[in-house]
Amino acid sequence: MTDNITSVGGGSRPEADVSALKGRTGAGAPAETRGRTTIADGVVAKIAGMAAREVPGIHSLGAGMARAFGAMRERVPGAGGGGAVTRGVKVEVGERQAAVDLDVVVEYGVSIVDVAGGVRTNVISAVERMTGLEVVEVNIAVDDVHLPDDEEEQTEPNEGRVR
Repeated sequence: MTDNITSVGGGSRPEADVSALKGRTGAGAPAETRGRTTIADGVVAKIAGMAAREVPGIHSLGAGMARAFGAMRERVPGAGGGGAVTRGVKVEVGERQAAVDLDVVVEYGVSIVDVAGGVRTNVISAVERMTGLEVVEVNIAVDDVHLPDDEEEQTEPNEGRVR
């Protein structure tokens, strides 16, 4: 088997295949391959957190203590409530792959299996579409079930408050 390598300008340097130029820089490389793109773990965590919250049947993300501390942090001015998007989300990002771990609270009455499947599909689709990373796994831990009367209990202590 013989390789077809042609010389450029009569010199001894062979013409490179376009696929061989990936990752190379310089005038001969396609524009989209000139340079390197890195994606921070926090970016992938935000994308995964937003995608998981979009699935019907998900009440919130985060284990009980994380939700409690997050709720307190959101009430304190200047404490940085921006972490709410990534609460309950842990990611590991490599050069080409990512793994996602989620702690979720589901609504009472939904099929946990169906919700988990929907979350996996939505998270994988969003992360791969937005980052180009291959998502190798999405692990889901269901930490709680949100009951309809849980919200009533949360509003009762405020009723006796003096304003």
